[in-house]
Amino acid sequence: MANFFPRFTNVLPLQIAVCIAALGVGVAAAFTYYATPKSTRVGYQPDQPIPFSHKIHVDQLGLDCRYCHSFVEYSGHSNVPSSNTCYNCHAHVKTDSNLLEPLRQSVATGKPIEWTRIHVSPDYVYFNHSAHVNRGISCQSCHGEVNKMDVVYQAESHSMGWCLDCHRAPEKHLRPNAEVTNMEYDPVEYITKHGIRNEEGDLMDADEFGLHLREKWNVQPKESCSTCHR
Repeated sequence: MANFFPRFTNVLPLQIAVCIAALGVGVAAAFTYYATPKSTRVGYQPDQPIPFSHKIHVDQLGLDCRYCHSFVEYSGHSNVPSSNTCYNCHAHVKTDSNLLEPLRQSVATGKPIEWTRIHVSPDYVYFNHSAHVNRGISCQSCHGEVNKMDVVYQAESHSMGWCLDCHRAPEKHLRPNAEVTNMEYDPVEYITKHGIRNEEGDLMDADEFGLHLREKWNVQPKESCSTCHR
């Protein structure tokens, strides 16, 4: 009896098995990478042209975030301070420091310092800083305790799931607008100081206060794809 199938089909099961195995390895490798902080740059801490310490400038000296990042309340993008902004102080402070030579050169030549960007959103992601800051989302919610960092690193994943978690429960992160750049903000302390009470007349707890702010400002973050992918 003649063979019904062509000769090459003898190796077809082996080829299918190899393809399935390769696909399995690919899926496993992709999951291992994309389901871990490796894909979201958590912990990324590059060297910078000047070793700028937020711990000294913010935590010790009390410098307001908006002095350096002056666009954050008005623009979709937060800005890195210009050399002139830094030199407003360092024309008088640490004037002989070798570490600040790149700053002095930048001011003299007009060439910007080439800082290494840490928090980078993909081109297909739309994020507006001012929309978040002006509705009570603090720097710390997205960037961690920057005021404690001698060297800035990426503290949060900024993944899609991470953003959606906040959009689904923004009350966990909301603050009064005046407290957005307060790195020492404590909701319980704030509630007690201002005597903020619920309908029963009791002082609110932190969760109640967050829900109160959400209702007061009618904060209703969208979860549709077009919100961030425009």
